[in-house]
Amino acid sequence: MATATATGPDIQNEITHGFNPWWIAAAVMLATFMEVLDTSIASVALPYIAGSLSASTDEATWVLTSYLVSNAIVLPASNWLSLKFGRKNFLMACVAIFTLSSFACGAAPSLALLLVFRVIQGAGGGALQPISQAVLLESFPPIKRGAAMAVFALGVVVAPVLGPTLGGWLTDTYSWRYAFYINIPVGILALYMINRYIHDPSYIRNAKVSRFDNLGFGSLVIWVGCLQVILDKGQESDWFGAIWIRWAFAIMVIALAVFIYQSFWGKQPLVNLRVLKDRNFLVGFSLIFLFGIAIYSTIVVLPLFYQELIGYTAYTAGLVVAPRGLGAILAMPVIGYLSNKVDARRLLTFGFITFGVTTLYFGSITLGISPWTLFLPILITGFGLSFVFVPINTAAYGTLANEQIGNASGLFNLMRNVGGSIGISIATTLLTRRTAAHQNELTNYIPQSGAAFEQSLHVTKDFLKTYFGPANAEHAARFTLYQQLNQQASYWAFIDVLRWTSVLSFACIIVVWLFKRVKPGRGPSGAH
Repeated sequence: MATATATGPDIQNEITHGFNPWWIAAAVMLATFMEVLDTSIASVALPYIAGSLSASTDEATWVLTSYLVSNAIVLPASNWLSLKFGRKNFLMACVAIFTLSSFACGAAPSLALLLVFRVIQGAGGGALQPISQAVLLESFPPIKRGAAMAVFALGVVVAPVLGPTLGGWLTDTYSWRYAFYINIPVGILALYMINRYIHDPSYIRNAKVSRFDNLGFGSLVIWVGCLQVILDKGQESDWFGAIWIRWAFAIMVIALAVFIYQSFWGKQPLVNLRVLKDRNFLVGFSLIFLFGIAIYSTIVVLPLFYQELIGYTAYTAGLVVAPRGLGAILAMPVIGYLSNKVDARRLLTFGFITFGVTTLYFGSITLGISPWTLFLPILITGFGLSFVFVPINTAAYGTLANEQIGNASGLFNLMRNVGGSIGISIATTLLTRRTAAHQNELTNYIPQSGAAFEQSLHVTKDFLKTYFGPANAEHAARFTLYQQLNQQASYWAFIDVLRWTSVLSFACIIVVWLFKRVKPGRGPSGAH
């Protein structure tokens, strides 16, 4: 597609229209903050959503995966749509769709409708971040862009910190529905500020846009949609044991093949996969996919562990995992200083080692932990993650030409979201299956006919006689022992997932050293 060129000061004057560029930064930051916040705010509310809508916990995780996948689909099309309809108009439309669908998510009477509205919400939010970054960079002169992007990055980091805590507080104080309703006033304010302060430069207004790549976009929607359905319904339908899952997989493979062909050899494709011929971007593309699996697995697993096994409220669980964001904030000045001086591969190695070691430590916790037990490890995890987010962009984009970065960014974020969706599905599937496996192991280890079980049953029955009476005490005692058995089985399932996530993080270190060395300071600012 064709784009015009313009000088930096001319673009800045056309966008700012005499307004202070920090007002423009505030306008786009509101929209981006709202979108990033929504990727994490629902995580601590999943058990409440499941209970309210008569769904299982693994079904409730579809609320996260459906958002991520629909969000990813829009990313590659955002550049074409902003040129076709005008960047300001498209940005306002995205904010309006996101805000209205947030209200619909909060009002959804069933899980099916909630998922439909989450898909629409994800589609509205998909373009917010790349467009906001473009507007922000064009609004500031080069000498001030570093400060502007630092503020932007800080907002992107703060949102995941507030997400679980704010979501937990709203869920406990009011309802999980207010985790979505909170977007409405923010969205309205963002619309007002975007309309007042943001204007399209001439190269956007006068752009000659090529025909939309219907084949590329259609095949993208089909293969990502089939992947989403398989991930969401696979555990419930016994994966490839179900015929319809096999058909969905076959359709996905065909659509993916069409998408790859069109993106490699088609004329003016929506996504130009030829950028994968660059070795560093191919490595970064693979690495962000693996990292998406690892990070989103822990984002889902830790709040569930605290709520389901230890009995914390959503608000308390949100507070307990919040130090991850605090650690990321503390690391930002450090990584900002080191990224211009140290090889990105060394920074990435440090980040993945830190994430792997702390996740491995999570795999040694017990059910008797206090809220403060994991404060330092979670804080260190967030600190280490900053050493992944920024250097991975430096290494992945560092050998690309400037005109390739827009296309590469959409593809890069697409794979992060797909990896995150797969990670959430793998984590919830493993929790279900490993719980059943550990339950069988514990039952075989302590049979009902064994002396240990009989002694525990006798002690528990004597204790419960006061509450249930002699006639009902045995039934209550057996049920209590079964609950303890199930709790221990679930505990070991959580430990398995955390340890396997740690192994995946250590495996990423091998991939890191496939990068060619990029001169420190080269490459764009970090992506969300």
